[in-house]
Amino acid sequence: MSEKVCVTGASGFVGSAIVQELVRRSVAVNALVHRRNASPLGGKVRAIRADLFDPASLDDAVRGSEAVIHLVGIIREQPKAGVTFERLHVEATRNVVESAKRVGVKRFIHMSALGTRADAVSEYHKTKWKAEEIVRGSGMDWTIFRPSLIHGPGGQFMRMEARWARKQAPPYLFMPYFGAGILGLGGAGTLQPVYVLDVARAFVDAIGNPKTVGRTHGLGGAERMTWPEMHRAAARAILGKERAAVPIPAWYGRMLAAIVPGSMLPFNRDQIVMSQEDNTCDLSDFERDFGFRPLGFVEALTEYCGRL
Repeated sequence: MSEKVCVTGASGFVGSAIVQELVRRSVAVNALVHRRNASPLGGKVRAIRADLFDPASLDDAVRGSEAVIHLVGIIREQPKAGVTFERLHVEATRNVVESAKRVGVKRFIHMSALGTRADAVSEYHKTKWKAEEIVRGSGMDWTIFRPSLIHGPGGQFMRMEARWARKQAPPYLFMPYFGAGILGLGGAGTLQPVYVLDVARAFVDAIGNPKTVGRTHGLGGAERMTWPEMHRAAARAILGKERAAVPIPAWYGRMLAAIVPGSMLPFNRDQIVMSQEDNTCDLSDFERDFGFRPLGFVEALTEYCGRL
């Protein structure tokens, strides 16, 4: 295991879990955060407010590390604030890769997403693909992870699931998802939710695992489920009983996303498009290279639902 690892996006949901796993293994961490006081841990963690678009500050943050774990990404754009998929996924990744190469770091672990491909429909996945191509062409010892939906007690999605289950967030009467067809009854994509602690374990295990160099790994939990199945399972764990899961027509959601300001909606076009695609993977290669099988959604949720 490396003595020091640089983690970008270290104060985020997944970043915090990875930093905790590194600290548990007595690894020093240069944690790149938006705000210095956002660092979730003390000890061997050095919180660094580095600018991913300023080479000098980025080099200072990466220097001295034996590996870089790059996690920075967004699910929603804010163009007026300069927060776009192209800038945060593609340009930021290029800058971190170039910085790592300048200061002599050889190992690079990159966060992508299931569904990423050159001919993707969503801009999210298209820009994730561009970022992957930068990593693959870097000449470094790289590993790319493509997780399905990542869940855990500190995640924004599971907080929303808990609010829907408890009738604390609209539409109140049911747990919503986007469905195909005129009435939304044509179904949606299949998910393979993966527990954030399993994601953290995989990222940290990969650092010293030569089997993973030059490989792109899909990463999902042990269970495949539809959106309504996931909603009902979440309600059972949180409430002890099921809630109704009712579809909203995907076409209607796309129409709203096109005409309503993004700040007024809890979703965007890309999220609707991605919800209609299967978000699953074959875990056989992952299990062979890492020696463990990630927990299923229900098993993991049972462990932490009391903290939601």
